[in-house]
Amino acid sequence: MESDASEVLDLARLQFALTAGGHFLFVALTLGLVTVVACLQTKATFGGGELDARLVRFWGQLYVVNYAVGIVTGIVMEFQFGLSWSGLTHHAGNVLGATLAVETIVAFFVESTFLGLWIFGWNRMGRWAHLAAIWIVTLTAYASAYWILVSNGFLNNPVGHRVEDGRVVLADPAAVLTNPSALLAFGHVLAGALLTAGFFMAAVSAYHLFRRTPEWVFFGRSLRVGVFLAFPAAVVTAVLGGLQMASIAVLQPVKSAVFRHDTAELARLQAELTARFGPGDYIPSEAWTRGGALVMLIAFALMLYLTLAGFVLAFFRNAVFRFRVWHVALIAAVPLPYLAMIGGWVFREAGRQPWVVYGLLRTEDAVSDLSPAAMRFSLVVFTTLFAALVVLNAWLLGRHARRGPGDVALGRDERADADTDPRDGPPVGPADALPAPRY
Repeated sequence: MESDASEVLDLARLQFALTAGGHFLFVALTLGLVTVVACLQTKATFGGGELDARLVRFWGQLYVVNYAVGIVTGIVMEFQFGLSWSGLTHHAGNVLGATLAVETIVAFFVESTFLGLWIFGWNRMGRWAHLAAIWIVTLTAYASAYWILVSNGFLNNPVGHRVEDGRVVLADPAAVLTNPSALLAFGHVLAGALLTAGFFMAAVSAYHLFRRTPEWVFFGRSLRVGVFLAFPAAVVTAVLGGLQMASIAVLQPVKSAVFRHDTAELARLQAELTARFGPGDYIPSEAWTRGGALVMLIAFALMLYLTLAGFVLAFFRNAVFRFRVWHVALIAAVPLPYLAMIGGWVFREAGRQPWVVYGLLRTEDAVSDLSPAAMRFSLVVFTTLFAALVVLNAWLLGRHARRGPGDVALGRDERADADTDPRDGPPVGPADALPAPRY
């Protein structure tokens, strides 16, 4: 029976790691890209030209694709709390239930409603109302991320609570909402999301410029936007990451000692925690904790050098349109922000073990009472579904990105299309009227 319980625990942890990590891939691009789209539309609304409007439609369509598939992964992932982690909801549901409920209202009702208005409101809503819709979508996306990190921050640094009859009860909402483990992570994630969007924009633009696209003005502008966004986002991400590491040294000294590979400190902390909580292994896996941090740092170092060089190169016209080696490097760098994000998430979560709520509830006590066979079946179903969604999203993004701005359905004025006589020949787009690039 003990071996069965251990297998169920390992399978449940693996399932949540794979599905939460898969969902995080969508969130990173969604948060960053919606901010870019909102800023581009603001410029277009305040007197921008036709090029600005086309930028909004093209990047907005890629954002919508990523959001639509990503929200399915979020809905599916929610089922795991009840299926695999009933002990967590039983013990800490009074705190986590409130924060997750607010996140659901914000994400699934407010954000989705205004996103629908933005998608279907092209050429139907006034320009100011349409601009307001995308900014409400952006702000509610931020709010959704904040509430999720409030929940996760409580798991890493439980504050503002009291224990009644073996259950965690909310005692100080302000302390939970201002938890440093949540606030620092929130800023770090947002900056990382902007970094992800910057790399994505630069890579898609570099792909088209490498292929000598006739839309060279469009993608030259997009490449500059991506690079000029990525560099400051990388700097802010680094600063907030450093502040988080300092905070971890105080709030989770075991995780910090594992990261620093301080064996003497680990031995002292193990003895201290054994005396406090009883016999047990209170040192998290060094391979996962330290390995996740190293993946994050290596990927981030590569991104920082690339964004610094790109920030300088983007000022030179010849580099933007003719430096093909740089184009290839930008295309190849697309996985880097995702690797850094996943590595950082593994470091944050694996370093909390053996606790699911740090110092209050062990992971082994939070898992549901399931048979190994049921857990294996659940793992196969969830993992297969998430893998299919990740592949589908990559294919859709690649398909729409390769087609370019000339084949964008978002914002197309169907009434104007219906009024066009096909005998007049194909319309001449703004790119067709531009002079050929001077390569």
